[in-house]
Amino acid sequence: MNDFVTDPAFATPPELPQYNEPPPPPPVESVQPQTLDILRQIRAAVEQVFIGQTEVIHQVMAALLAGGHVLLEGKPGLGKTHLVLALARTFGANFSRIQFTPDLMPSDVTGHTLYDLGSQSFQVRYGPVFTQLLLADEINRAPAKTQSALLEVMQEAQVTIDGDTHALAPPFMTFATQNPIEQEGTYPLPEAQLDRFLLKVLIDYPNAQQEAWIVKSVASAAGGRGLSPEQVQAVCTPEDIIKAQQETAAVDAVESVVTYAVNLTRATRNHGAISLGAGTRGAISLVRVAKAYALLEGRRYITPGDVKRAALPVLRHRVSLTPEVSISGQTVDQVLDSVIRSVEAPRA
Repeated sequence: MNDFVTDPAFATPPELPQYNEPPPPPPVESVQPQTLDILRQIRAAVEQVFIGQTEVIHQVMAALLAGGHVLLEGKPGLGKTHLVLALARTFGANFSRIQFTPDLMPSDVTGHTLYDLGSQSFQVRYGPVFTQLLLADEINRAPAKTQSALLEVMQEAQVTIDGDTHALAPPFMTFATQNPIEQEGTYPLPEAQLDRFLLKVLIDYPNAQQEAWIVKSVASAAGGRGLSPEQVQAVCTPEDIIKAQQETAAVDAVESVVTYAVNLTRATRNHGAISLGAGTRGAISLVRVAKAYALLEGRRYITPGDVKRAALPVLRHRVSLTPEVSISGQTVDQVLDSVIRSVEAPRA
């Protein structure tokens, strides 16, 4: 056991580094045609097995480009797992899935050390978080102690096991799913955990024509294995995704549009129907997702429309309604719509 009293590492506190303003990324003169072609191929590949959810795919691809995490919410059987599996296969990413249950322990997520009799030393057994695309299925089924095991890995892309820090290979992205209709035996995610997700994406039912096509396609294969993510072929590599993320970060964000994103975020703190408004991370996320939207459309600059389009998925999990409004039946999206209409957008 370590002696924390005599250990010289603990004799004096570490010297804090001086804060320096990070240099801005170089401006993008034009979006690389190769990047746009890769993004089109990724979208087409995912749409092979995830039908009728164009905006959902757009939001998920924006999160991938922005390097953020996604909270997927939808009723059972709408293809949440298919979506993540298909996306992982498009760029050959390492994929892991954790089924969250009430008895899941934090070490089951991050990993732990074991004493190896052969080598007479402790060996690290890495958990499923050591991957590139992590699916945390039904995350609200596990207690808060286990949910918090993802906090460090989502924020810092690293895991601490018995005092040793292990970095994850980029690109790293967490998809967490939760079922909105079952509340018994669940543990709602705390605000600090929700704030780590860049987007909260809602998956709704497809229309009748799309649903009929899905049913026919799935039932046409033996065992109902039609529209399987295994059919999706890789169209690029993880290195291509990292380059696309760098290009996204370099998309130009003019001061007036950044100010608009800040004003939208601040307006959530002063609205009468909202008891807890979005923090500064909400404004940062608005700009990050707006940059991804701009890149997906082949632009090297963001517009107020990009910020407005990103507002609902970025802010819906970062605000809490007052009890009176919640009882009245108003939804978070309805309240946020009124917030968006109340904030004047800059003119082009």
